[in-house]
Amino acid sequence: MEYLTIGKMAKLNHISEQTLRLYDKMGLLSPCEIGEQNGYRYYNIKQSARLDMIQYMKSLGMGLKDIKKQIDSKEMLLIASILRQKSAQIDDQIRELKYQKRAIERTIESFEQYENAPADGTVLVEYIGKRRMYCIDSKINFYDYGIEVYEKILRDLKENLVAHCLPQIYFCNAGSILRQHNLEQRRFISTEVFVFVDKEFVAENLITVIPASTYLCIYCDRFEKEKEYALRLLDAIDERGYTICGDYICEAISDLPVPSDNERGMFLRLQIPIKFR
Repeated sequence: MEYLTIGKMAKLNHISEQTLRLYDKMGLLSPCEIGEQNGYRYYNIKQSARLDMIQYMKSLGMGLKDIKKQIDSKEMLLIASILRQKSAQIDDQIRELKYQKRAIERTIESFEQYENAPADGTVLVEYIGKRRMYCIDSKINFYDYGIEVYEKILRDLKENLVAHCLPQIYFCNAGSILRQHNLEQRRFISTEVFVFVDKEFVAENLITVIPASTYLCIYCDRFEKEKEYALRLLDAIDERGYTICGDYICEAISDLPVPSDNERGMFLRLQIPIKFR
């Protein structure tokens, strides 16, 4: 029988000598002969079959420890069980990668919106398509407080996302809702906060659909200015003869990447659905 040096065996099977040494150390594939005088490792060509099996199992995503367990046991049912577990792991990884990809897309969209948004204080009419949101009622009217209480409310929103096993990609650009009956009376009472979500990743029963509509919008670069700017919108609606036909939405177009004074930096789009008389 012709013996192969470790170098020839590695070259023949397109792997490294270091890999063969590792397989020997783990008991996966040991040399058939070790020189008594020089300590050289020698293999024979028939051992390539075992090496092929190891490489094949690796290509299926199996770890070396699982491969050794399978080879040692010679149980075909064991490899099926291991592969089912691996398949489930891959499904989880694919799902996480989809979440990550969507998070990147949403962040790019957010920055593009911010980059192309009108200047602070600009009022304009916009058509906005159907949107989906995940919303909670904090039971706290945040208009009675400052940014600190709003941040605490956002912690509740985050906890609810976690409780419903929703992707954390959605915990950005949060907004708030002021219901129409309070808006029309110019009562700033709002306890509801939301994030926009995608139907692909969130159960239908957790989604509130905002229908497509025409909105009168104003852009705002600070949290503290929201109420003042919302009143400007209401004044503009009265002056132009529009009719309010839905709830007021305060949408954070972007959480600015560099917070100011350790506070959340937000660029807001305040919006009221309208009808033309």
